[in-house]
Amino acid sequence: MIATSTQDYQITWEKLPDDYVLPNHPVDNINQPPLAAALTESLEITGRLPDNALTPTNYGICATLNGKIVIKAPDWAYVPSIRVAREEVKRSYTPQLQGDMPVVVMEFISDTDGTEYSIKPTYPPGKWFFYERILKVPNYFIFEPDSGSLEAYRFDNTGQYLLQAPDENHHHWIPEMNLYLGVWQGTRENRTGYWLRWWDEQGLLLWGSELAEQERQRAERLAAQLRAAGIEPEI
Repeated sequence: MIATSTQDYQITWEKLPDDYVLPNHPVDNINQPPLAAALTESLEITGRLPDNALTPTNYGICATLNGKIVIKAPDWAYVPSIRVAREEVKRSYTPQLQGDMPVVVMEFISDTDGTEYSIKPTYPPGKWFFYERILKVPNYFIFEPDSGSLEAYRFDNTGQYLLQAPDENHHHWIPEMNLYLGVWQGTRENRTGYWLRWWDEQGLLLWGSELAEQERQRAERLAAQLRAAGIEPEI
């Protein structure tokens, strides 16, 4: 057990009991799983997802406040490194005890209840309060898939989240990941709309389907060049 404190809470980082019954909330809507999967896929296939990193989706991140367990399940999060076997974090994750604090949490807005903005400090605390005051996650993003609106908040030296303006490319720099996050519009897996995507200094991090299409086009260009030179390419 590891203990810290904030305001009126004594925070301890304890392993969730094996018999603890986790909340069984269904995913809010059909958009959330593909949005989350797309974020993880481009990191993985471009070699930007270390073996010990964690990219949980709608998965419990835990802390114990004044002896009471609090679990919040962001729609997507990035934990740079865990220090335990993956089997130990199959059901939930406790920062500090089991690995690093998340450096990014995201919520995809699907209704109007406003829980993503809840600063309720009393038990059980709201999501905003939990991410900002308990976990102190450096980057909090709130994305509205229908409109493509993305709000980026950065934890600053006052101990609070401040709304960040995007750069000239409409991207947000995440120093902990050495990547930019931005909104992209297009189609993937039969869903056409707005997506969250990663960029590095060289450009957009591609999905597997895009890399495959890129390779196909390269092969077609090469075949055309060979035919133009009088050589029939082997198929």
